[in-house]
Amino acid sequence: MKKLGLIGKNISYSFSQNYFTTKFKLEKIDSIYSYENFDIQNINQFPEIIKNNSDLIGLNVTIPYKESIIPFLDELSSNAKEIGAVNTIKITDSGKLIGHNTDYLGFNKSIEPLLKNHHKKALILGTGGAAKAVVFGLKKLNIESKLVSRNGDNGTISYQELNQETFRNYQIIINCTPLGTFPNVQLFPDIPYQNFTSKHIAFDLIYNPEKTEFLRKAESNRAIIQNGYNMLIFQAEEAWQIWNQ
Repeated sequence: MKKLGLIGKNISYSFSQNYFTTKFKLEKIDSIYSYENFDIQNINQFPEIIKNNSDLIGLNVTIPYKESIIPFLDELSSNAKEIGAVNTIKITDSGKLIGHNTDYLGFNKSIEPLLKNHHKKALILGTGGAAKAVVFGLKKLNIESKLVSRNGDNGTISYQELNQETFRNYQIIINCTPLGTFPNVQLFPDIPYQNFTSKHIAFDLIYNPEKTEFLRKAESNRAIIQNGYNMLIFQAEEAWQIWNQ
């Protein structure tokens, strides 16, 4: 049996295990592959997982370990190195751990059908590993981006600075924070939603619930909305290709 899995914290809700388990059954390869959640409270527990699961051939990585996992890896793909975050690990036959990033590809494939000529600049809410992948993906699409953080430091802008003029300049707004994820569905990023228009895209990396408060509020001001579900499928299939190379 070839084992795959997910590294994260509080991940019982996770998309990946259900997606891959279903995929294995549908493709009649569930006698060859299995998928397991590795829910750890601290990244320092990661080496134990590798040590105790000699049949592992690959892993997905989710919040909050996409950046902190890097020192534990032997090698990074050029994309993962440039992004500074890893969401996929391939374990070679010799036991080498190679970090990849498929988030940016998943994001690009998901947002591309929505893009129009006026979508030149994007605001990214959050500064974690997912946000870094989105910045990289947007660069590939020739879209300029700006990160929004609580304090507005390190070249970012703060939530307090967002106003009508910001929304006029940035017509793609992407939520890369966990605010609004199940079960805390009442939460949402603190931005001036009244400044969304029909020219805006509101993209939320969250997929559960299907329509977050962020998306709901943006939609009520006529924005085009998209959740993170398609992005997840695209990045998962890309990871599957990497594990089977």
